[in-house]
Amino acid sequence: APHSSHVFESEILRRQLSGSTMGRTAILLVARRSLGASAKGAWRTTSCKVRTFASSSDASSGLPDSIKRVGEATKFPDEYPGQNYAFNWALNADGVTPLKKSSFRIMKPLDLKIASLQQPKKNPLKVKAVAASKMPEAGSDALSFEAFDDVAQSTKDLLSLSDHLYCPEGHVPGTHTGVRIISNSATLAPDLLAYLDRAPKKDPPGSQPITAYVLEGTDEEFAGYAIEEVEEEVEETGEMEAKSVAAVVVVGSKPDIKLVVAGIEQSQQGLAADEAERAAKKAADAAAAGKEDA
Repeated sequence: APHSSHVFESEILRRQLSGSTMGRTAILLVARRSLGASAKGAWRTTSCKVRTFASSSDASSGLPDSIKRVGEATKFPDEYPGQNYAFNWALNADGVTPLKKSSFRIMKPLDLKIASLQQPKKNPLKVKAVAASKMPEAGSDALSFEAFDDVAQSTKDLLSLSDHLYCPEGHVPGTHTGVRIISNSATLAPDLLAYLDRAPKKDPPGSQPITAYVLEGTDEEFAGYAIEEVEEEVEETGEMEAKSVAAVVVVGSKPDIKLVVAGIEQSQQGLAADEAERAAKKAADAAAAGKEDA
C-alpha cells in the first residue's frame, strides 16, 4: 500500500501598512495577543499519497528500514537564516511584519554570528538606566495615550520596512520577566543581548510580557512606555485570566541603550506591581468567601 507523507503548508501574513493609528494602547496590545493566539493554530497539515519503490510489497523485501520509511518534513524549503516562518508569525503578533524577509531571533552569542553581528565587548553588560523622567509612562501628565499610540504605530511600520531586524530576547536582569526587543540597529543588538539575562528558548516563539521597539536612523527623538492589562486564556483550565503587558518605544538617530534599559526596567517594575496587586485582591476575595461559608 502507498505510504502517506505530511506536507506542511504555511504563509507569511502580509499586512498593508497605513498611517492610521489605534485609539488606545489597550486595543493594540489585546490585538497583539489575539493574533498571537491565532498564529499558534495557523499551521495545518494535510496528507497526500506518495509513491515509492519501497511501497511495493514484492520489491520491499531486503531493503533497509531507512529506505522503506517515509519521513516527515520538519523544515520549510524557503526558510534560511533571517527567514523563519514561526518567528515571523511571532513578530506579526507584535505588530511588525518583516517585509524584507530578514529578521533574526537573537538569544545567545552564536545567534549574533548567524546575523553577521559583532560580539559585545562585555558580557554580561551592566547598564545604568537614565532618570525615570526621561522615560515617561503613557497615561501620565508627560505622555498621553494618543501620543504614544501615534509614535508606536509609525515605529512598527518603519521597522517592518527595515532591511534587517535584530531581535534580542531574554529576561530582565535578576528576574524571570521575558523581553523581546525588535530593532533595526546592528550596533545596539549585541549590547542589548549582553544586558539581558539568558532565557530558555521556546518554540514556537510566543509573545513576551515586555516588547521593546527600537528604531534607529530617524530625525525624531522619542522615548516612552505603556502598561496595559489584558485577558489571556489559561491553557490548563481554559479560563480567562488578567495579565499585564508592556510596550516600550525608543526612536532616534542613534538610540541610547540607557533609554532602552530605562523603559525595560520601569516596565518590569510596573508589571510586578500589578501582579502583586492582583494577588492581594485574590487573597482578600478568598478570605471574604471563606468567612461567608463559615
